Amino acid sequence: MTAAAAVSRFIDAGGLRTHYLEAGSGAPLVLIHGGGAGADSVGNWKGSMPLLARHFRVIALDMVGFGDTAKPDPAGFDYSQGARVEHLRAFLAALEISRASFIGNSMGGATALGLAADSPARVERLVLMGSAGLNTTIHPGLLPVVNYDFTREGMVRLIRALVNDGFVIDDALVDYRLARSLDPATRAAYGATMKWIRDAGGLAYPPELIARVSCPTLVINGKEDKVVPLANAYRFLELIADSWGWIVPHCGHWAMIEHPDAFARACLAFLRPDA
Repeated sequence: MTAAAAVSRFIDAGGLRTHYLEAGSGAPLVLIHGGGAGADSVGNWKGSMPLLARHFRVIALDMVGFGDTAKPDPAGFDYSQGARVEHLRAFLAALEISRASFIGNSMGGATALGLAADSPARVERLVLMGSAGLNTTIHPGLLPVVNYDFTREGMVRLIRALVNDGFVIDDALVDYRLARSLDPATRAAYGATMKWIRDAGGLAYPPELIARVSCPTLVINGKEDKVVPLANAYRFLELIADSWGWIVPHCGHWAMIEHPDAFARACLAFLRPDA
């Protein structure tokens, strides 16, 4: 199976037309992409989704403001982290999924984390990969993401900030994410999302909220992650009682893109403890 073989669907989630990919069968596994410009379910998960779908009903959504999901006018919509958690909650309700496992990268990790803390009955197992949620300041490595200028050169700088130094950035990756970022509604939503992060001084939850996460949690972090340093991974492990860690060498912020097979297999080993 390829990512193209996944079925593309739309559903109304709390009044927002929401796009998602679905493949496989069995227990539900929800994948949530990161928040960089041009991010969506296809770009983030096409490398690891086929292997995951051999064992789960895999559902990869586009968060509000990204991909093919609705992008409300920022004049009347708050592109906050709380809004993304509520959108995820509405998405699960629309699909009548009462409980699932989740894999979230970066902003997607923070979104799954917020759900796990507020609604523990909804989350079976949780994988946080280069997750936001502890970024109390805007790390210098994040500046090409927060200050993305919607040029091809800016997209190259953004991708370079998110991958390990040895990763070869091909034209197809740059062109895909650049094209996804330039739609006017997407651009406005991204600008509002990054403004919220700048105004908040980062994307962080109070430590006591993170400590409320009670489900088994796997914390994955690249050794070369310039956006989420290793110290954040260890802090998640300290705060979440039932947690394990996997630190990936020669890896930046995008384990699912830089090392898709190894990433998927590590997730499966954690998500299927009886296998």
